[in-house]
Amino acid sequence: MLEQENRNKWNRIISFVKERFGDGEEPDIDVVLFLIGVRELGLPPKRKNFKKDQKLELMHIAICRLLSPYGYYELIGQDQEGWPHYELQKKLPHLKAGEQSILMKEAVIRYFDEEIWED
Repeated sequence: MLEQENRNKWNRIISFVKERFGDGEEPDIDVVLFLIGVRELGLPPKRKNFKKDQKLELMHIAICRLLSPYGYYELIGQDQEGWPHYELQKKLPHLKAGEQSILMKEAVIRYFDEEIWED
């Protein structure tokens, strides 16, 4: 379970995403990951013509970027089309689904704290 401060930060992120990119529905972690991937790729977030495999790749980019500060991935460069590529630096820990969710939410919170919010 996220501690109260992080729950508040998570709710702020969800509200932020919902206001700017939502279609009236509550965004989930996959939507947040997709948007972080789009941001890391440097494309406008409203672009909607991604193919299914590209959407999955964007989410993978986000996961790699989010886990980089923890030492799991390292950015090794970009391909000719500008897509970032990461290399696994250390094996990810075996986590239960709930633990994975907490880790990813904490990583998203850290990303927003460092990259998005201008407090």
